[in-house]
Amino acid sequence: MTAAVLVIEDHAAIAEGLRHNLEFEGYAVRVAGSAADGLTALRERPADLVILDLMLPDGDGFHVLRTLRAAGDATPVLVLTALGDESDKVRGLRLGADDYVTKPFGLLELLARVDALLRRAARPAAARERFGAVEVCAATHEVTRAGAPVALRPKEYELLLALLRRDGAVATRDELLREVWRYDASVTSRTVDTHVLELRRKLEDDPANPRHVLTVRKTGYRLQR
Repeated sequence: MTAAVLVIEDHAAIAEGLRHNLEFEGYAVRVAGSAADGLTALRERPADLVILDLMLPDGDGFHVLRTLRAAGDATPVLVLTALGDESDKVRGLRLGADDYVTKPFGLLELLARVDALLRRAARPAAARERFGAVEVCAATHEVTRAGAPVALRPKEYELLLALLRRDGAVATRDELLREVWRYDASVTSRTVDTHVLELRRKLEDDPANPRHVLTVRKTGYRLQR
């Protein structure tokens, strides 16, 4: 089934460039040039992904994000903007953005992020996830190892889910910071490493030589079942 992408962008050249390249990748694309038009387009026909500019002629993308999330709309949103300050990124992510790309942007990176967000959203949550002796029950948030309960702190559990969702693919530290910590200003990539060490301590037979929660050198981590 063709994924539907809504681009909310008032710069005509950028909007048409995105439409052309996304359609070339096989997506069904609609374009809205303002916040009001974007929200109207979503009410008329849902999208699988929204690419959202923050600087719009009738307001800003923060309003669009706030409106969507307040209405319970969980459509993945990739923010695309010239606002590159960390405070703007943090604000967007805390309002519910799923990813953030700063202009000027690399087209291949943008397309890869679109693909990753759509794959993540399309993958249904399994009732139970298993790897090695570990079992994760999504309905109850219970984690067991060889049948014995494992006590994970909230961020450790969210980190485990983020790795499970990728089904063996690599998660970079930046991706995990966005997904699990929403780029909290107090969080550094070292925090990710510390939480990974805790997961290994609690879930691996030999934490010093892990079989499941693996390091990908200079990149991030992946989970091997």
